[in-house]
Amino acid sequence: MIGVTENLNIVKDLLAQAANEAKRDPASVRLLAVSKRQPLEKVLQAAAAGQRDFGENQVQEALPKIEQTASENLVWHFIGQLQSNKTRAIAEHFDWVHSIDREKIAHRLNEQRPAELEPLQVCIQVNVDGEDSKGGVAPVELLDLARAVSELPRLKLRGLMCLPMPRDEFARQREPFKMLRELAEFLQAEGIEMDTLSMGMSNDYRAAVFEGATIVRLGTAIFGARP
Repeated sequence: MIGVTENLNIVKDLLAQAANEAKRDPASVRLLAVSKRQPLEKVLQAAAAGQRDFGENQVQEALPKIEQTASENLVWHFIGQLQSNKTRAIAEHFDWVHSIDREKIAHRLNEQRPAELEPLQVCIQVNVDGEDSKGGVAPVELLDLARAVSELPRLKLRGLMCLPMPRDEFARQREPFKMLRELAEFLQAEGIEMDTLSMGMSNDYRAAVFEGATIVRLGTAIFGARP
């Protein structure tokens, strides 16, 4: 647990520095603390230091954390691949979903979102590199999916997410993020409202910020190595 508060402050400073270098308002970049496979104690320490957004990719691991932090007013984001048998638990307990890539899954989340809760905030995951090993809709199929998701009343389409393959050079890291930004701009030109680009992790967050990321997903830099 030692170091979470200090790490969080360092990460926030680095994000602000990247935003300033990109001539952006640092407040326009939201930090999503990826707490998957991290103990509850570290989540509570980050929350005590002011962190509000947390990301998980395993439903069975996330639910106890969500229940045990109910009094902390945290915002929980599901960032993993979506399985049909897990959509009800996600719809009932999470605030955001970043990884919609099929209309069937979107319909299940819409039908299973409790009426007393606010609409589920969602992003569509785009497979920017065409990797068979990763989820995400192909760019050529994005418009049809975005139109379908935007019409579902219990979901609120916020934007796009990507998880590109690793790249070493800064200029090359920017390429998939530029693609995602341009896809979002295309959808907006087609009349689909959105305000979110969920992109960038520990090794490429600066490139993502330079290309307009509004949510950056960082975990190890805050919590340390996963057990």
